[in-house]
Amino acid sequence: MLAIIAPGQGSQTPGMLTAWVADPALEKLLAQWSSDIDLDLVRLGTTADADEIKDTANAQPLIVATSLLAAHALGIKNFAVTSGHSVGELAAAALCGAISNRDALMLVRARGIEMAKAAAQSPAGMSAILGGERSEVLGAIKALGLVAANENGGGQIVAAGDLRALSTLATNPPAGARVRALPVAGAFHTSYMSSAITPLAALAASIATSTPSLPCISNKDGVTVSDGSDIVARIVNQIANPVRWDLCMDTLKTMGVTGVIELAPAGTLVGLLKRAAPEIESFALKSASDVDAAREFAERHR
Repeated sequence: MLAIIAPGQGSQTPGMLTAWVADPALEKLLAQWSSDIDLDLVRLGTTADADEIKDTANAQPLIVATSLLAAHALGIKNFAVTSGHSVGELAAAALCGAISNRDALMLVRARGIEMAKAAAQSPAGMSAILGGERSEVLGAIKALGLVAANENGGGQIVAAGDLRALSTLATNPPAGARVRALPVAGAFHTSYMSSAITPLAALAASIATSTPSLPCISNKDGVTVSDGSDIVARIVNQIANPVRWDLCMDTLKTMGVTGVIELAPAGTLVGLLKRAAPEIESFALKSASDVDAAREFAERHR
């Protein structure tokens, strides 16, 4: 059984679309998406520097566009389930047919803008805590007034909130753990993002949803969702609520998934899966040169 998943913010790197747009058909598609959302995705994905693509308003649409472009190039339709981490849920919503690619990009463009606005109101950040006992890590996060914004499984929990508190956490980590600051501009999936929900919900209400052709595993609770409007509503509300990627991986296991392809910009989710569910074979679709191998991988798991 095959699953296709999409990564979240922080997975972007400069020039990550260069190899993809060497294909004129893919460049044309990306240019059309750029026009649809009034953002030059081609330039952002080829020549923009790390600081520019770290900007939330740029990073989020760029990541989702990259995943959708990779999915288009891959061309696989008959897989069993999809999911996405954080902003990657919008790519997953398009992959399962709940919304169109264009509407996914319209939503993520607005999501990035509104979350950037929210982040500018109160400086905050996110740090990954790697290792340590879960209960001790969660206790340390709570003691500093931080939030466990992402429980990613595989020994990784992401703390979010006040920058000074994150600095304190880094200098005094939980036993057996290390702390690494993430290249994001705010405390995503916490109450710091609450102001972004209303405008995004208004836009989401204007977008047509369809019955998905396959289930989508939700970041909220790891539940498989098969109603298009519910998928979109969950994505909107998730802006200010924690991501439970650990539960999403648990669902992949209980469903009997044997292979997972992570769409570009791939690597992070495959790494988590290898630690949390080593029995599931995984493939990181990082570049256009990986497409043929990804198709062969898919054939073994369908």
